[in-house]
Amino acid sequence: MDKKNTTIGVVLLLAAFALMYLAPKPPAPPAPPPAAPAPTADSAAPASAPAAAPGAAGTASSANTPAAATTLLATVHREAADARSASLENEFIKATFTEFGGAIRHVAFKKYPAVQGKEGDYIFNQVHEDPILALTDYPGLGRATRYELATATATEVVFKVVLDGNLEVSRRYRLMAEGEKGADPYRIRHETTLRNLSAGTLTLPRAALSLGTVGLVDSADVGQFLNVASSDGKDTTFIERSELEGGGFASLWGAGKPPVPVLERPATVQWAATKNQFFTSIYTADKPGIAVIARRIELPGFPGASHANIGFTGAVRFDLAALPAGGTGLLAGNLYVGPQEYRRLAKLGQNEDRVLPYTQYFFNTIFLSGYVAPLLNILLNMTHGWFGNWGVAVIVMTLILKIVSLPFTIAASKSAKRMSKIQPELQAIREKYKDNPQKQQQATMELFKTRKINPLGGCIPILITMPLFIGFFAMLQCPAELRFQSFLWAHDLAASDTVARVFGIPINIMPLLMGATMFIQMQLTPTPSVDNMQMKMMKFMPIIFTFFCYGFSCALSLYSTVNGLFSIGQQLVINRMKDAEETAAPVTIGPGGKPVKNVTPPKKK
Repeated sequence: MDKKNTTIGVVLLLAAFALMYLAPKPPAPPAPPPAAPAPTADSAAPASAPAAAPGAAGTASSANTPAAATTLLATVHREAADARSASLENEFIKATFTEFGGAIRHVAFKKYPAVQGKEGDYIFNQVHEDPILALTDYPGLGRATRYELATATATEVVFKVVLDGNLEVSRRYRLMAEGEKGADPYRIRHETTLRNLSAGTLTLPRAALSLGTVGLVDSADVGQFLNVASSDGKDTTFIERSELEGGGFASLWGAGKPPVPVLERPATVQWAATKNQFFTSIYTADKPGIAVIARRIELPGFPGASHANIGFTGAVRFDLAALPAGGTGLLAGNLYVGPQEYRRLAKLGQNEDRVLPYTQYFFNTIFLSGYVAPLLNILLNMTHGWFGNWGVAVIVMTLILKIVSLPFTIAASKSAKRMSKIQPELQAIREKYKDNPQKQQQATMELFKTRKINPLGGCIPILITMPLFIGFFAMLQCPAELRFQSFLWAHDLAASDTVARVFGIPINIMPLLMGATMFIQMQLTPTPSVDNMQMKMMKFMPIIFTFFCYGFSCALSLYSTVNGLFSIGQQLVINRMKDAEETAAPVTIGPGGKPVKNVTPPKKK
């Protein structure tokens, strides 16, 4: 790389950092109502008067639909004070149902606490726009409609309502039994039966089922893992929160995308999900849906957080066939509400494990993370089973990856070392043929051939190992298993290892150690360049990477630190190794640009 290209690269890098900081931020939404509960509390959202007066129990009218939202953000729904509820529970979950909407108000995860070190289960969909699996836009059957609680046993909950005297709706829920196809303790079977009570054919509108509401998991969460995912049976797509927020690069000149209240994406939907960093709700329908819907919602903020808690509410839309007189129709499927544990999701049967971010981005795809990350997740869980500590498991897995890739990294390091040895000769070639690029290239290739150096020898081995490290990085981004797992001074491997704050700035030890290992490693690694500008830029790389990784989870920083320490030891060994090429005599450039070895005759005895 010449000085001109290096200078351009540095300028562009600095410009990128400047844009990150100077780009105008979208205005923060108004503060949430003080009456709203904290999202991690273990009680239901406070009740207030219903938004619309419901009809008599067991009947409904199409006039009972809630008013259409006119703001850019959906609003938190507050249920009536006299709402009846029922529940289904097992060893893993407690699903609470509400008669308003005849759906799932929220689900408590018994194996996952809401707050570290405190009692109280994490509650999914606790603060929400709609109950999970509520009919979100069917006139007269939504969250404002009061259903009759027809059956409430330890194994089954059934709600019924009659709409306008001619459509009977029955909503049945049960926990899936062990041994049933696709069963899991976090899975609920849902069936909505519609029966035509009239004497003629009844044409039904399209219906959408709510997937629930997700928000930030804590005050440090910035929402990069919030999305609505869907699959057509082959490909998985994600609707990011940023797609609804508007803005973008063009907003620097006032031409960015305007924020949108809702995004509906037509597609064949085999399953759809809403998810945060650790938990998800996935609805796998018996018959595919026709569209997935995402909408932003303002949720109560966390104390001390500098940003609003803007979450996602999702839904999946279905076509409903017309019902003949006395005929029935069925809208049914399986709902998984639980942690994003790969081994569980992989057993559900319809590739629901792809809700994990293993194939979400382009670089994940080209580096085969969809195949590598699941394997590494299984190995990480096996390693944890051997040692009983997740931090130790991450360290052992990092060492395993380094050992597996050792032949390739040694080859790359040796190649870099050899390249650094011939830099004076390469510089001589550049100076001698600076006005003749063709001869310069010819002489350079002759030098590589004479010294038996492959110019790509430092790149190809590293590229071979990239899928392992990209896959491990993707796997460590949001595993529910690491949440609230402590290691050394870190209280949570899934969060930053902040030990203190100085003037409001968090002090994270592990990323600083990672940066230190990168700096030492760069000092030990031979640099195949004599370009001062390039070398100066390389010296800033540890600082840049530390900056980028400063907010990473402790598990990711631990992986990077151990990886760096191993690389330092490896480089120290390589630097002491010698090969035949290092003892070769210097090469002199002869006529025609061909290298000529300097041969010194042996001394006479």
